[in-house]
Amino acid sequence: MTDNNRHVDHAIIVRNAYKRYGDFVALDNVDFVVPSGSLTALLGPSGSGKSTLLRAIAGLDQPDSGTITINGSDVTRVPPQRRGIGFVFQHYAAFKHLTVRDNVAYGLKIRKRPKAEVKAKVDNLLEVVGLSGFQNRYPNQLSGGQRQRMALARALAVDPQVLLLDEPFGALDAKVREDLRSWLRRLHDEVHVTTVLVTHDQAEALDVADRIAVLNHGRIEQVGSPTEVYDAPASAFVMSFLGAVSTLNGNLVRPHDIRVGRNPEMAIAGGDGTAESIGVVRATVDRVVVLGFEVRVELTSAATGGPFTAQITRGDAEALALREGDTVYVRATRMPFIADQATAARGDGPAGEDQTTLTSA
Repeated sequence: MTDNNRHVDHAIIVRNAYKRYGDFVALDNVDFVVPSGSLTALLGPSGSGKSTLLRAIAGLDQPDSGTITINGSDVTRVPPQRRGIGFVFQHYAAFKHLTVRDNVAYGLKIRKRPKAEVKAKVDNLLEVVGLSGFQNRYPNQLSGGQRQRMALARALAVDPQVLLLDEPFGALDAKVREDLRSWLRRLHDEVHVTTVLVTHDQAEALDVADRIAVLNHGRIEQVGSPTEVYDAPASAFVMSFLGAVSTLNGNLVRPHDIRVGRNPEMAIAGGDGTAESIGVVRATVDRVVVLGFEVRVELTSAATGGPFTAQITRGDAEALALREGDTVYVRATRMPFIADQATAARGDGPAGEDQTTLTSA
């Protein structure tokens, strides 16, 4: 596992967490820390262990071995209700017979807080989450996005030490998810509660998180800032999971880092302003797909016969007037440094995932 974070003030510390279900290893001796006040995303495919790790932190599942510490206290065997956590699931179980106000106030009331304190706290949270005008409505009178805002307000009402979110926007449509993730980032910047978010949505993780932990087969492959994990992936798996990839000249490349041209001597300006024309590949256009302001160009390499994809601007596509069957020339403008491939090249250890399973060429 690669973790470029050097923060010493950690709200959550997981050490050597191991969890098995029959023959399936859900967590394979996981080490994981969450800096205080951060928003950390657990990102990975189904079965990667991300939800199991979150549930272990919450106390909903206990690891077979290993320890979990929250704000300096070992909570490995402590029940969920005594961990000081707020938890929001993808499908939030609201009290249907209670209004929005009473749902948000529920945790405060069972703790027997003074009525004036409850009212002030709920009023403030409804304002923060943008539901002030909906306080007297019932859950079935809210949209999906509004219900999740109510869920977050209710989780925050009891002043949790940490907030755990298990794919909270996963059941919502794409436009609502996009709006809510921007809202969640603004909310976090306002309340500064240490937050762990489980998601399988790469865009969501890159958009909202301070740090991203990428999981695969019960292990954490890499932890870092969105920029670190995207620009300097620790493995071919991390690179492929964080976005589309193509193989060009034997290297993994982002489709938007491939330039397409008509000239076999095409030159591409380097970072120092010089021009290079090394590594140009001849290819045939198989399909041109307009995706709003971008265009996906599906190609076949003349050298290898393998398919790959380039993502270019609509302006460039129109200037090139690309048609199916056209011969073009392409090259990569940038190739990310992949740590495990560099290690394998030095002979220090095995490479990551088989590239043929990760790319289209």
